[in-house]
Amino acid sequence: MIGLRRRPSLRTSITAVLLVTAAVGGTKAVGTPHLPGNDISWMATEHGVAPPYFDVARNLNLGHVPLAKCGPGSRPETSWQGRTPAADFSNGRAAKGYTCNATAVSHYGASGGYRVARYVDKHGHVCAFYDSTLLFPADAAQGRPAGVYVLDMTNPRKPVFTTNLDTPAMDSPHESLRLNTKRGLLVADAGSPATQVGMVDVYSVADDCRKPVFQSSLPIGPLGHESAFSPDGRTFWATATARQGITAIDLTTSSLPQIIWHTEDYGSHGMAISPDGNRAYLAAPCCSYVTAISGYGPDSRSGALIVLDISKVQNRTLANANEPLREISRITWPEISIPQNVIPITVKHHPYLIEFDEFSSNVLQYNPDSAVGAARIIDIGDERNPQVISRIRLAVHNPHERGTDQQNDPGATSGTQGYAAHYCAVPRQDDPGIVACSMIMSGLRVFDIRDPRHPREAAYFNLPPSGGSHAMSAPAFDPGRGDIWYTDGASGFWDVHLTNGAWPRHGAYPTPNF
Repeated sequence: MIGLRRRPSLRTSITAVLLVTAAVGGTKAVGTPHLPGNDISWMATEHGVAPPYFDVARNLNLGHVPLAKCGPGSRPETSWQGRTPAADFSNGRAAKGYTCNATAVSHYGASGGYRVARYVDKHGHVCAFYDSTLLFPADAAQGRPAGVYVLDMTNPRKPVFTTNLDTPAMDSPHESLRLNTKRGLLVADAGSPATQVGMVDVYSVADDCRKPVFQSSLPIGPLGHESAFSPDGRTFWATATARQGITAIDLTTSSLPQIIWHTEDYGSHGMAISPDGNRAYLAAPCCSYVTAISGYGPDSRSGALIVLDISKVQNRTLANANEPLREISRITWPEISIPQNVIPITVKHHPYLIEFDEFSSNVLQYNPDSAVGAARIIDIGDERNPQVISRIRLAVHNPHERGTDQQNDPGATSGTQGYAAHYCAVPRQDDPGIVACSMIMSGLRVFDIRDPRHPREAAYFNLPPSGGSHAMSAPAFDPGRGDIWYTDGASGFWDVHLTNGAWPRHGAYPTPNF
């Protein structure tokens, strides 16, 4: 195939037809999952016996991480951890925001999507890239221009909009927008909650990140939704959710990308690649995404994290483009909802994964007992036997709080918003110190993970609009300044500075490629 050197002007439209059909098209009652807590009898009900990869070592007594100690300049939450009470909207308190060891540096725009990336080009220009909508074209129809926005962040106090990338995949990247800092490539696969045509757009930002240079746009990422990038920048991974499917795309020549491997043996919502490029970590839902979130088909708790040997893709030694690859291990956990993505890290030279789930286990029907997966840290020192060693959860995620008047808070019962996790990111792979997570209505949350077995809350920033926060993006980091960049779907791009020693920094380093 030949890369299209002229930027396409066609705006690809997406649809939520499959979601709507699943939600209203039948009369089947949607069951209410039971959060297992100390009881894992549901595993026997659904599987006969607990599968060998099921983690029971630390699945008991789910709670929340210790609360942050908020220092000077903070404006702490008025209720339990992560909550924006309904009363605070009526009395004006919510409009003042909730901050703990965090303060706003700057703000831009009124909308945002699922990923933020930071890049410093060869001339020293500092840029932010982010997708501008949560759902195209619905958001665009509300007056929010679609596309991937580019901001000049040379002066972080005054973001300057430089351009909007509006080729097909950049119009609707959904969760697939990825930056590879090694090669200076910005790539997206046209996506939606269910399915898309799969256009993959490639831009170079290496020379002047303020003005990305179009490289190619080709229909080589079928049924796009999420993605991954191999650290060396040679392989972009497109994942589908309408059905199982992972596609590896060679970007050795960025103007001439081509499919080198495809499988339908595995489904992966999001995925990450090990630093050497030889392992893929799959955040695998139980089934197709539409089936998982609709309650039709297998319970979402049969999803898993899968470790896959992809060395043949990395080394380009595949016998053919559909060659089966070796599965090394898999693991699941009782409170699983919908596996979203995963981050490989090391702490004191020991390897771990940070996995995070999105939403609750039943997005169509609110029930306090529906599992909110949130996030967890997994020890992969023995990659054949991964173990969940700790959870990263807020008080609002737990059944007791979900069963109180918390459910009357604006947006709290929304299956695809509400009090739940969505994306996390770290400032670097080795000894990151912190992980920052966009936890939708709870805003940006920052956790100290220097002790992976005992994570604790370090900071938060939540400035909810009148209808509540829609913080769903993977954040980016400016380590030299101690800043975190993220977007809120309802309020735009934010540069947030951490204060009071909340971020144990180790000098400047770039945003990682995974």
